[in-house]
Amino acid sequence: MERNTNDGFLQKIFHLSENHTDVKTEVVAGITTFMTMAYILAVNPSILGAAGMDSGAVFTATALASLVATLLMAGLANYPFVLAPGMGLNAYFAYTVVLNMGYTWEMALAAVFIEGILFILLSLTNVREAIFNAIPMNLKHAVSVGIGLFIAFIGLQNAKVVVDGATLVTMFSFKGSIAGGTFHSVGITVLLAIIGILITAVLVVKNVKGNILWGILATWALGMICQAVGLYQPNPELGMYSVFPDFSRGFGVPSMAPTFFKLDFSKILSVDFLVVMFAFLFVDMFDTLGTLIGVASKADMLDKDGKLPQIRGALLADAVGTSVGALFGTSTTTTFVESAAGVAEGGRTGLTAVVAAILFGLSLFLSPIFLAIPSFATAPALVIVGFLMMTSVTKVDFSDFTEALPSYIAIIAMPFMYSISEGIAMGVISYVFINVVTGNAKKKKISVLMYILAVLFVLKYVLI
Repeated sequence: MERNTNDGFLQKIFHLSENHTDVKTEVVAGITTFMTMAYILAVNPSILGAAGMDSGAVFTATALASLVATLLMAGLANYPFVLAPGMGLNAYFAYTVVLNMGYTWEMALAAVFIEGILFILLSLTNVREAIFNAIPMNLKHAVSVGIGLFIAFIGLQNAKVVVDGATLVTMFSFKGSIAGGTFHSVGITVLLAIIGILITAVLVVKNVKGNILWGILATWALGMICQAVGLYQPNPELGMYSVFPDFSRGFGVPSMAPTFFKLDFSKILSVDFLVVMFAFLFVDMFDTLGTLIGVASKADMLDKDGKLPQIRGALLADAVGTSVGALFGTSTTTTFVESAAGVAEGGRTGLTAVVAAILFGLSLFLSPIFLAIPSFATAPALVIVGFLMMTSVTKVDFSDFTEALPSYIAIIAMPFMYSISEGIAMGVISYVFINVVTGNAKKKKISVLMYILAVLFVLKYVLI
């Protein structure tokens, strides 16, 4: 059945028919992406609050930074990618830079701001674009697969289906939760997440429009029913909160004054400051490149040479978003891997990003609703999107071991090392090493930039 297209204003701006999509599809995709990453509105204030920052101000800064950066992505690149303060980078900001290294959060914000400025300069030149284009096609497909496993792992962890154990990670113990008296808080949410995965899987098989979004809403609704009948009992000590929106404080927007423009550049020339700034720069650069490669590959946005058209605009949006976010009072803003959820729903243009950006804006006024979306409701979406991204493994050339082995290493490194950037690093190093040692480097026409990247990655592990 042919999709309906909008021939009006939105059609002209976002080129919907050229990208084989329509307004309805893009709106559903934008809502889905937002729903899968709305948790950042609750998690980021909590993490940065540990560094001494005002949680209300961080909430507002998080929403506004996400809105601005995502609108820039839509305007500069017309891509369905959504941006927000990144997980991992916010933990590094709070726990490593502030709590362990002893920097004030104002100094840490200054490091993020400068990192963003450097990013802008790199994005205006061809450096970041050249890095993207230098990575071989098989590795690009592998990055998509690795991200799929990574976000599925995140989803399972968020829902506590997978927990710490004697074997490093293990499945949640229902028997243990019953014996320990936590089944009605933790155990029931694990069960709901598993049911949600099955519901979403059935919706995907049946090709129901908006299947991932419906999976989130269905799981959330089941959570509300369980809380209403007493099967689920909120327990803040265990990180389990009410799944019903709390309107007791009204709809006011928390003031951003405690963090707005609170940057401290007094230690800008110190060696430690430079190390911190380059650490932010490195992780942000390769997390962003990895996300763009993986999600764009899955959406068939790469051209025949493996290049992403309009990548400069996408990278610039990411870079400007980081500096603007630092001025507002939040850690590094980056392209979110959860954008894959919207792409899986058919999102192909900046209209998807605009819808998500609008929802970030609305979240300022409707925060009780958005903050009530529990992690066990978004977990099924991440797991199913992980499956959809993993299908790119069929595009990896397994008949050529010099291509397949580095791809395999990149794939397993992302979930096992809990980092997109580490997966790229391991993939690049192994690709160059295996092809050079086996005498295939000339035949593969490995670019000079790939050699430089491999050396830089090795030095990173030695020096940082």
